[in-house]
Amino acid sequence: MTASPLFEPLTFARGPAMENRLMLAPMTSDQATPDGRVTPDEERWLGMRARGGFGFVMTSACYVQPQGKGGQGQFGITSDDHIEGFTRLADLIKAQGRVAALQLHHAGIRSPKRCVPQPVGPSEDPATGARALSTAEVEQLIQDFISAARRAELAGFDGVELHGAHGYILTQFLSLTENRRDDRYGGSLQNRSRVIAEIIDGIRAVCRPGFQLGLRLSPERYGLRLAEMRDYAQDLMAGGKLDYIDMSMWDASKEPEEVEHKGRSLTGWFADLPRGQTRLGVAGKIMTPRIAERLLAEGVDFVLIGRAAILHHDFPERARADLDFQPAPLPVTRDYLAAEGLGARFLRYMATWENFVAAEPVA
Repeated sequence: MTASPLFEPLTFARGPAMENRLMLAPMTSDQATPDGRVTPDEERWLGMRARGGFGFVMTSACYVQPQGKGGQGQFGITSDDHIEGFTRLADLIKAQGRVAALQLHHAGIRSPKRCVPQPVGPSEDPATGARALSTAEVEQLIQDFISAARRAELAGFDGVELHGAHGYILTQFLSLTENRRDDRYGGSLQNRSRVIAEIIDGIRAVCRPGFQLGLRLSPERYGLRLAEMRDYAQDLMAGGKLDYIDMSMWDASKEPEEVEHKGRSLTGWFADLPRGQTRLGVAGKIMTPRIAERLLAEGVDFVLIGRAAILHHDFPERARADLDFQPAPLPVTRDYLAAEGLGARFLRYMATWENFVAAEPVA
């Protein structure tokens, strides 16, 4: 067993510390009941990762409004009726000494029509049939994020993460192309980010002082410009209202898509930002302990593990024992993934990923 920075503790400005630098990435599992409640399958999935050594365990994305539902099996936190199930989940994670967070989400124009009567977003979107939210509806959206955070706190979570990445509604407000509003929530970056700022301030007002708050961001695509997102991340870090920013890169080792920013990794464009007490994490194809170590060496504070955590519920313990550990080669069988804690619906979802689940032999 070799000493590694991966297994150094990490403190936050608020709330408990991580015992290591490995966070379980928030991942779609499709394991909720039709009304968004926690199921035994989800308890098994996350419970195994908490026991497997991840210092910080985050839930799947949970919708804060029914009209922001992103999939049939998505979890919701729109009602006090959801608190009981999430309390069980938070207790499971914290019983292992892990930091427990719940991710708050709204799909916006990406809400499938099988889930919502009509998608909504910052502006009308003919391609999806989405309509634009009124100013009053934007204010209600902000309040629903805040109320969802308060429910997560009541359920016993240490904090929440706002899902501001991957083209969902908070990204849509930040977007130069998706947000064409002419009220106080459109135009300048200050206006386009106002929704997030008001959610952050609202959560800080209603939740306890030690409640952790993070934000997931995309650095590019979805109508975002890298230079603007770098400045935005810097402003958020300097503001001190967030405990961490989680940059979702798709591939943390790749170069930017914008030609003028090539020659340096996406991670590098953010890892050198002064950040005070705000911690910085990155996600995207971090499949081995050595890749994770290299990203820490580039200057980030923690890494988020997704696919490797699906393959190995105990990825952190395997990494602790062998920094040269390599995950199981793809594709893997359904039986393999079931033994790793994936329920039947999660397995069906993973089968839609290219070359992840082996085809079953024809009888």
